[in-house]
Amino acid sequence: MALYELALLGHPTPEQTGELQRLTEQLQLQLGLGADAIELHVSPLVFRPNRRSCAAVLYIGGPNGADFDIAAAVDQQAIPVLPVASTPGSVATEVPPSLRAINCLFLDQAPMERVFSALLECVGLLPRQRRIFLSYRRAETTAAAVQLFAELSARQFDVFLDTHSIGAGVDFQEQLWHQLSDVDVLLMLESPGYFVSRWTDAEYGRALAKGIGVLRVQWPDATPSAAASTASRVELLADDLHSDGQLIDAAVQRVCHQLEAVRSLSHAVRMMSLMESVRGAIDQIEGRLDAVGPGRMMQVTLRNGRQISVQPTLGVPTAVTMQETLARAGHENCAVVYNHYGMMKRWQDHLDWLARRVGGSRWIRQSDAAWDLAGWDAT
Repeated sequence: MALYELALLGHPTPEQTGELQRLTEQLQLQLGLGADAIELHVSPLVFRPNRRSCAAVLYIGGPNGADFDIAAAVDQQAIPVLPVASTPGSVATEVPPSLRAINCLFLDQAPMERVFSALLECVGLLPRQRRIFLSYRRAETTAAAVQLFAELSARQFDVFLDTHSIGAGVDFQEQLWHQLSDVDVLLMLESPGYFVSRWTDAEYGRALAKGIGVLRVQWPDATPSAAASTASRVELLADDLHSDGQLIDAAVQRVCHQLEAVRSLSHAVRMMSLMESVRGAIDQIEGRLDAVGPGRMMQVTLRNGRQISVQPTLGVPTAVTMQETLARAGHENCAVVYNHYGMMKRWQDHLDWLARRVGGSRWIRQSDAAWDLAGWDAT
């Protein structure tokens, strides 16, 4: 049985179908879940996935798409459907009436990587949050940073920019590290003096420490740093910059396109690393990993026979994380495992308070997983 079942309905072109199949196969390799963990159904007459699978539908509109009988193919009450049209003005002719209340993506604005990412968000393989940390040297690239803040925000990214995202009266540095610990990608504007500044140098280093993906936007007059040689890169030429320091439209498009790919890969790699860490903790205390289910929830049997559910989570966990974990597990013997580095102490205190008040799901730091799981019945 596939853990995730995706369906492609409507009027996709052969090129669109081939690209989605390629992206699905690529994701299988990135996640390391096995060749049958994700199944893509292409134009099925009826889509009725296994009730134990996470499922979603991508509807791509086309000529006369408004007449497509979506209700005959899928139960919209049980399965999320993501509608896609060619342009905003073509929704009425390409999308069935029952899907028009759902926010569409448009192919003239979103590359197929963005469409695929949105589909993965529907089944929980990518977080719905799309958080980016803009790392830049104010003396050199403020104009470009402010421009990218606006451009990425318009593309539904939640962008952290120090001058726009930290309020008055708070500990600036503590808030900055907390925000960094909750993003998908560090977008570094690598100007000539980027690594000269101790703050931008620390932002890059701590992103690596958290396993956060990095996309380098390399300025024309910047010497490539060996320290960042493993990061994905968008190289700017002199013609890519206006005289005021902002990027031309084509360069912005290149950055946005590459950012989608880096985000997907980064999330997959980080989740695999976290799950391997939890597996190692389970082996260390002579427990057993029985299965990995939808949402990457791990079913575990401890050495004494106690069965628990363990939910690895990336970023800063919240009360919603606890609620979803309890709902997915269906019982109170479950734990959320997270990486606490960079998080504000008062947020960690909040999580402890929440666990005492709500109960059911426990919070476990990744670094303490073996210790806390071994003492499950002693606490």
